[in-house]
Amino acid sequence: MLKKLTVFLALFLLWPLMGHGQDISFYKNKARTASNIHEKLTAIDSVLSKSYGVDNETFITYSTQYIELAKKVDSIALAAKKAMNLQRVLSNYKNEPRKAVTVIDGVLAHKYKIKDSFLLGGLYLKRGKANLKLNVKDAIQDYETAIKNFSKDDSIYIADAYLFSGQAYSNIGRFVAASEYYEKAYQLYEKRQAYEYMLHARQGMITMFSMNGFYDKAEKEREDLIETLKGLENKQYLITEYYNQAIDFNKTGNKKLELDYLLKADSLLDITDTEQKNYSSRIDVNAKLAEYYINSNQMLTARDYINILDQWIGKAKDDRLANISYNGAKARYYHAMGLENEALQYAKNQLKNAKAVGHEDDILHSHLLLSNIYSEMGQFKKSLENKNAYLNIRDSLYNKGTAQFLAYYQTLYETEKKEKELVEKNTNIQLLEKDSDNFKKIVFFSSLALVLLFGLILLYRNQRYLKNNKELQEKFSQKLLVSQELERKRISKDIHDGLGQRLLLIKNKIIANGDTDTKKMVDEAIDEVRSISRDLHPFQLQEMGITKAIEYTLNQIDENTTLFISSEIENIDNLFTKEQEVNIYRIVQETLNNILKHAKAEACKVMVKKLTGNVIISIKDNGIGFDFPEKYQNVKSLGLKTLLERTRFLNGQMKVKSVKNNGTIIIFQFPVT
Repeated sequence: MLKKLTVFLALFLLWPLMGHGQDISFYKNKARTASNIHEKLTAIDSVLSKSYGVDNETFITYSTQYIELAKKVDSIALAAKKAMNLQRVLSNYKNEPRKAVTVIDGVLAHKYKIKDSFLLGGLYLKRGKANLKLNVKDAIQDYETAIKNFSKDDSIYIADAYLFSGQAYSNIGRFVAASEYYEKAYQLYEKRQAYEYMLHARQGMITMFSMNGFYDKAEKEREDLIETLKGLENKQYLITEYYNQAIDFNKTGNKKLELDYLLKADSLLDITDTEQKNYSSRIDVNAKLAEYYINSNQMLTARDYINILDQWIGKAKDDRLANISYNGAKARYYHAMGLENEALQYAKNQLKNAKAVGHEDDILHSHLLLSNIYSEMGQFKKSLENKNAYLNIRDSLYNKGTAQFLAYYQTLYETEKKEKELVEKNTNIQLLEKDSDNFKKIVFFSSLALVLLFGLILLYRNQRYLKNNKELQEKFSQKLLVSQELERKRISKDIHDGLGQRLLLIKNKIIANGDTDTKKMVDEAIDEVRSISRDLHPFQLQEMGITKAIEYTLNQIDENTTLFISSEIENIDNLFTKEQEVNIYRIVQETLNNILKHAKAEACKVMVKKLTGNVIISIKDNGIGFDFPEKYQNVKSLGLKTLLERTRFLNGQMKVKSVKNNGTIIIFQFPVT
């Protein structure tokens, strides 16, 4: 039985995969046996939709078939769409950017038949992405052509072209052009509210600061960007920022932080790249970790990372950028181990790939590495040649890079300065024209100023008088409340101790005489006296505390009236003085009495919440509601005025929200001293 159950579970788990295999096989067979091209195209399209992101080999094979068939029936637009989709798989997953360029070139040979600006511009944009791994200058040309072919409706793709152009120009040291394109991309993304892509443009600007030696500026801007990416939970781009910051720390000699940031990038790769596809980032990060441990003379640890690189490089193939990182790390490792022949071969490969891509910074470091290797091998002539090449490129990079970048900002400064000078000149001319009118205006405005001064003095004195009068009224109201409460307490005590005790004596005599009817009447009188005494002064407040006193009052109303009361009350004992507790109790009592008398409500909810530094009391009913300003202005409406005075006495706030026929909610907020 257990064996059958195991087989059943295995079939159940494998069924979706079996179904997928049968499904895609069905469409492959249909494509093979289709009687005409259009049926064949439809079947191939189904194969592509089911193999995309699942089976790259199938996707590439059938995409190529589809594109060729679409060209045969003159459906160039369909061929263009498939070529654009195929570029990403060929360049990023199969590492065959040259093949991607060839496929797109085959479609662009018929570009005069493409009327859709999105497709025509998109083909150049995709070809540029492929060329970026082959030749940066060719990629830039493609991006420029894409911008020309897109229409205004394709603004988001124009922004992409500007962004990619900025990245490409930055890589070859043309920072003025790069900054202009980044700015254009940023503005278009902002207009389209594409906030995540705005971060890419910002990232490009930060990289330029770094490449030109403005490390403090780059670090500050990058830390802000990292915080933004954390907020967006964008871990993929966090890897890039950690990696770039680690490179900057290497340049500034901060070895500890260099390692910290490389390890952060490495740990995020394990989280984000669960399918083991992001070979380029893994090669870049592991190459820099290997170089870090080589420079720290920790060769065993460095060897571990070199072994990891050897495992990943097989997936890179035509990716020259990944090969630059790989060959550089391998050359430095063998150089440190004293194996100069092996180091020389890898260093030459790094230089070859760097020149092919056009990354001058990598070309620079390749020449320096070769100079050191040749020096160790005793080939001093070649060592000197590479050292001179290194120095020439370094000077050239400064001239084209830092100087251009500084010139760009200097141009902005000069432009702003000239605009400011122009404004100042125009202002001086206007002042000269107005000099003749100034004397007359001085007399007029001086007189007006005196009048306003006297007016302000009168207004100030009047405000002071009103403010003092208001303060006196508030103090009087508060003293009146205190006196009223004391008088209530006295009367309550007299009734309870005097009249209450006398009634108890009368009750005892009646019980002795056996007159039950009179006893019942006396009991009712005693209960009424006690109720009046409790209303005049809440003795339960002293006996049970403010929290229990409020709960007791709610229970009494719930049991003795038709009003249904629900409550959520937190303990607020010992947060206020006894005098303050009496006022809080009176506020709750008065609010509930107003509901019973005026609201015609069926239900009421009371909430008492204890927050940090505050206590919130909320009382809500489903009654008929009222117009608060109108009710407050009514001379007969003493209840609301009393509530407000008690709230002021407690330095609290009272908020009333009431809609006619839709209930009322009153919220009190009291600070805890």
